Amino acid sequence: MKSKYLIIVCGDPKSIFNEILIKTLKNKTFKRIKFPIVIIGSKKLFQKELKRMKVKINLKNFDNQKNLHKNNIYNIDIPFDFKNLSLFKKNSYIKKSFEVALNLLKKNDSLALINGPISKTTFLKGKFNGITEFLAFKTRSINEVMFLFNKELSVSPITTHIPINKVAQKIKKKIIINKINSINSFYKKFLGFKPRIAVTGLNPHCETFEGKDIEKTEILPAIRILKKKKVKVLGPFSADTVFLKENRKKFNIIVGMYHDQVLGPMKTIFGFDAINITIGLPFIRITPDHGPNYKMFGLNKSNPDSLIQAFRFLSKYAIKA
Repeated sequence: MKSKYLIIVCGDPKSIFNEILIKTLKNKTFKRIKFPIVIIGSKKLFQKELKRMKVKINLKNFDNQKNLHKNNIYNIDIPFDFKNLSLFKKNSYIKKSFEVALNLLKKNDSLALINGPISKTTFLKGKFNGITEFLAFKTRSINEVMFLFNKELSVSPITTHIPINKVAQKIKKKIIINKINSINSFYKKFLGFKPRIAVTGLNPHCETFEGKDIEKTEILPAIRILKKKKVKVLGPFSADTVFLKENRKKFNIIVGMYHDQVLGPMKTIFGFDAINITIGLPFIRITPDHGPNYKMFGLNKSNPDSLIQAFRFLSKYAIKA
């Protein structure tokens, strides 16, 4: 039986991702993985980073997906003109990288997709709220879920990259139910158990303001329906206290109503010791929990913990599913 392979799209050519990827491949975690890796991106850029960091990695050319060996690293070269760093050229490079990856993913031979950070402002240009929504559109998926995983506590926002003044109108009972069902199924498939799920309210202390009663009209009815389906869900809880140590230890995951409501506390507690998983696509998609960080490019000071955690997750859970 041939090994399923991990696809890595390097993303923005001026981001810190190549540095972090090289540090991850040097880490002892890499020696324990049981799948091949296919890196999609500029071979010249990757080799340049290897030379700068004084690291030797045997990068093989990807010829076909039938003869790949575990612990081997392959490359599909996407040429990039370093003399022309225009926004158009950079976006064309990123777009081509995703096109190649998505064509491979259609063949169902891959374990997962990891993509490096990409500037949503310059690449998506307002057409999509984030890369999650971009990939959902490309794969015709309708129930995508943004999910930050840590083995101690995970979080997921019902709404993602939208302005705060548009959050309330996007919170609907059906959306809450679909997303929590997807999270519950993910845990059962990859981790082998039903998670204990806490759901926050939208308003401070879950109270009603300006006649809008999201908690009673959308959140509570969704929770009641999920309970009838034997999902281990409780709430709504006030977001300002649910993350206290004595409260959060009762749950595997906290589902919030908007992005910063759960990601802010998550990063305060765990830093970058978490991975961003997209549930609901035809494949597992993971992105390290950091942005392009252009100011750190070339300084060799970036922390690879998030990508190392992604490798550990795939090695421990996804390879067995």
